[in-house]
Amino acid sequence: MSAETSPRFAIGIDIGGTGIKAALVDTVTGKLPFKRLRELTPKPSTPDAVAATIATLLDALSERAVELELVADRAAIDSLPVGCGFPGVIRKGLVEYTANLDQSWIGSPIADIIGESTGRTVYFLNDADAAGLAEMTFGAGRKHRKKTVLLTTLGTGIGTALFTQGRMVPYTELGHIEMNGADAETQAAESVRTRLGLTYPEWAARLQQYYSQIELLVAPDVIIVGGGVSKSHDQFLPLIETRAKLKPAKLYNNAGTVGAAMIAVNGGKAKVRRSPS
Repeated sequence: MSAETSPRFAIGIDIGGTGIKAALVDTVTGKLPFKRLRELTPKPSTPDAVAATIATLLDALSERAVELELVADRAAIDSLPVGCGFPGVIRKGLVEYTANLDQSWIGSPIADIIGESTGRTVYFLNDADAAGLAEMTFGAGRKHRKKTVLLTTLGTGIGTALFTQGRMVPYTELGHIEMNGADAETQAAESVRTRLGLTYPEWAARLQQYYSQIELLVAPDVIIVGGGVSKSHDQFLPLIETRAKLKPAKLYNNAGTVGAAMIAVNGGKAKVRRSPS
């Protein structure tokens, strides 16, 4: 089925501290018709620089879709809704907080900046919330909608998304709880493991402390561990003990783009809906 004739398709963008990803997404199945595109997050990651990178990605995505004959012409894909996961908090259209992007984002009208650069209307939500929305609909959380589920994304930082009875509690930002006198993500994120050359057992010990503290604050029935490193979950998850059921994510690094596309096709509303089995 082509993106030209079906409103089920949307474009998802995932802004991260290290990379920015974009994908064409089938929002009924959660699948990508072709591999997502990725560019490095510019340094410094100012609003204008990030907006320009997103515009470049959207252009490349449109060209790829035409090249693969998924659409008859570029206008077909350019008319699709666009959603974007942002690593921070947005209130009343303004960026209130971001830990892993340039601090010139604070107070910026994000939709205006990205819209002006791309010529598109873009819907926004927190990047971890986007990943959680995707996992709850298509992934590891699909069979746990009636329970309390916490998704953690291990990457440049630690993102979190909390769901209870199928409803999302936005902007939980539990990667920033205090651990040993500092933000937990500065000690237990996947980027820390890479930078310090930690073995999986050494990293798991840090994650153990993190998840133990999390379970003192919230009482999830299920904890889903996402991010690209979740592909290697057998190397570290068995070393961690939690009261909650601990599960690896299923969508891996595609979760953020899939969730962003879902909010786009829903006109900006974050809805956990039933997906085909």
